Amino acid sequence: MAMNGYNIIVLKNSTAIAGVKSNDITTKADTIEVASSTSGVWKGYITGRKEWSVSVSYLVLADSGMLELLNVGTTYTLKIGGRNATNANTLTGSAILTTCRVTATLGNLVQGSFQFQGSGPLTPVSST
Repeated sequence: MAMNGYNIIVLKNSTAIAGVKSNDITTKADTIEVASSTSGVWKGYITGRKEWSVSVSYLVLADSGMLELLNVGTTYTLKIGGRNATNANTLTGSAILTTCRVTATLGNLVQGSFQFQGSGPLTPVSST
């Protein structure tokens, strides 16, 4: 089954507080330049530290959804994988909410977006 926005759950204090309608997940590894006596004028690199981030879109529910704007700086647990997937197919990690955006247009549903910066590893959920 292909992944889609249905596959990320936002948890606060172990309680699911939001599902999302679309997402963008990014992982990145730094590179560190190293010198080599065999490569002459060519640069060489080794792998450095890793990081991850997630951007998600959601529908804002009534006026209380506007209060989400106050939650920037809060740490959440993100669960990434099919809602019916086995734990072997699910990743989890702690992430800080760095940006909350609400877009309200006359005649349309109010939409929001969150940007999370991973804090620590993104790891498979244990099967125990």
